[in-house]
Amino acid sequence: MAHPYHHALSSVKKWGGTVEDYLAIHSWFDASKQITADFRHRALRHHAEGIFMAETIFGTTITLSTGRVIPTRWVGEQHVQEDLGFIPSFADWVRTIRPEPWMGRAQRLELQVDPALAAASTEAA
Repeated sequence: MAHPYHHALSSVKKWGGTVEDYLAIHSWFDASKQITADFRHRALRHHAEGIFMAETIFGTTITLSTGRVIPTRWVGEQHVQEDLGFIPSFADWVRTIRPEPWMGRAQRLELQVDPALAAASTEAA
């Protein structure tokens, strides 16, 4: 796995500036390593929606130390492409999740909130 620093070096090579100009964005993409320290961390932000989320967080553009302005999305696209070879959708990641029974268990919240519904449900049973 590439470190955010190495992604930032790659950004410098592409667009100029300094490592510090890019490090916050690349670190944000890889912050999910705090949750799971293997490639699965990428499911959280390494997709098209994650790239747009980075744009929301860091702004539409960033101004490099050289004064050059580049789209934040370019940096996100570069990061994801370097790690995965392409930009998947979030749906691409979700399709690979094996459903487990606990994922679909839900309690009927309305029965917990409305005593009248709970009583009617009990009588119907």
